[in-house]
Amino acid sequence: MTTNHPENLTTQKPQTLAAEDSQYRRHTWSELKDIIGTPTQPICFKPPNPTVYFPNPPNNRLETLTRLPSDLHRYQIWSSQIKATHGTVTNYVLTAKLHWTPLPTHSTNASNGPPLFAHHAATPFADPRDYAILVNDWPYGLEAGIKHLLVWTKMPVPILSSGDEGVEGDVTPESRQTIEGFVEQTFMKELGDGGSERVMWFKNWSSLQSVRGVDHVHVLIKDAPPELVEKWTRRKDL
Repeated sequence: MTTNHPENLTTQKPQTLAAEDSQYRRHTWSELKDIIGTPTQPICFKPPNPTVYFPNPPNNRLETLTRLPSDLHRYQIWSSQIKATHGTVTNYVLTAKLHWTPLPTHSTNASNGPPLFAHHAATPFADPRDYAILVNDWPYGLEAGIKHLLVWTKMPVPILSSGDEGVEGDVTPESRQTIEGFVEQTFMKELGDGGSERVMWFKNWSSLQSVRGVDHVHVLIKDAPPELVEKWTRRKDL
């Protein structure tokens, strides 16, 4: 099984860290729909840009996603071990899980920005050699039957800056359209009839990310057949 790093585990509320699993209420599919939200009102941009979808402002409450207390405890132990052996979690993800080598001038230890990678396409998620789909071994506290995957991309996904309309660090409307198309083609269609109702995705704002500089998108799938999970996580980027 491939492993992936969790998002923002160490910033959960202290009372969650101190609680027991028996007191924890897992996120239901209905609750996740409310937390993550889905595209609604289209916004038309100036030509030649097409109509794209903007995220639901009242939703997108990603900071409310939590994990089991026992997972948080195990993560703290794991994180200390990883930092002792690899220096940073980002180094661990790149070398032990993704097996990606940054360009020489943009290594994980460079001071001139996040790591950059050689890629084949001009846009994210357009070429299977430019991304990897991994099972998240540190998923959120989800009810049974929900699979948590992550799609790592060698290309940066454009996000909103402080001067843009929307939440700083969230994906741009153009990026959201790109990701929506990828998720539909890769996951929803593979699930067949009703597939669109069994898949949700989000990308954590930069302020919520633990592995910064290596972009990735979370994909949650309800009742995903094991054979499809195996197909989705088959590596084409190595």
